[in-house]
Amino acid sequence: MTDIQEQAKISFQNVRRVYDVGRGTFEALGGVDLAIADGEFVTVVGPSGCGKSTLMNICAGLETASSGTVTVDGTPVDGPSPHRGVIFQQYALFPWLTVRKNVEFGLSLQKMSRAERRERAEHFIELVGLTGFIDAYPKTLSGGMKQRCAIARAYAVDPSILLMDEPFGALDALTRVSLQDQLLRTWSADRRTVMFITHDVDEAVYLARRVVVMAKEPGRIVQVIDVDLPYPRTEEVRLSPEFAQLRGEVWRAVYHQPPSEALTKGHTA
Repeated sequence: MTDIQEQAKISFQNVRRVYDVGRGTFEALGGVDLAIADGEFVTVVGPSGCGKSTLMNICAGLETASSGTVTVDGTPVDGPSPHRGVIFQQYALFPWLTVRKNVEFGLSLQKMSRAERRERAEHFIELVGLTGFIDAYPKTLSGGMKQRCAIARAYAVDPSILLMDEPFGALDALTRVSLQDQLLRTWSADRRTVMFITHDVDEAVYLARRVVVMAKEPGRIVQVIDVDLPYPRTEEVRLSPEFAQLRGEVWRAVYHQPPSEALTKGHTA
């Protein structure tokens, strides 16, 4: 184990995931090594089928690796944990509960008092800008508002890590940009560790301190690109020559990937 991995908040060490498919197998992840520091915002980008979501699901404890290890604070991941909040593209809100009650739901499982639940929920609802909709039901909310509610719910249980799987992928462009800014404001307030999966190059660069680029067949990391842009990220940053240069570097890494060794040898996964 390297010194970086020993000090990491999240450490992936030679992680492989192989699925049985018919009479053969499919190698979704082919030996991934990655260390994410405490408080770091990392985005993972790559073509469809490169194993981005599989990698996150293994970290979340929703799947198990075929080999290799994933550790959080040096402890192996062996299942889901409230210390790892997960946010998916689907909002997964309870339609019969208000915004407040959705955000309080995880807190009620922690045996927290009603007054404390209410205070904590209201704090995070305000943080994501939904105070005016605190008693609204999900059916009355826009897609962006539903996702903000899901983010508030994840934050409320006080996870040290947020795992986000294309949370803005189904939203229109303007809402997406707005939620990117909202997420960064929230992250800046407490600097939780974030692993954010996306297929959007602009989003990957705008949010992250580092962009992890993956390739497929098998899923693997081909490049890790440092994003040396100041926080807070603003429209000026997004329109800057430095952003354009980094965007081009990530774009080339994603869309100009050499064929995998397995394919050049005529192998199938």
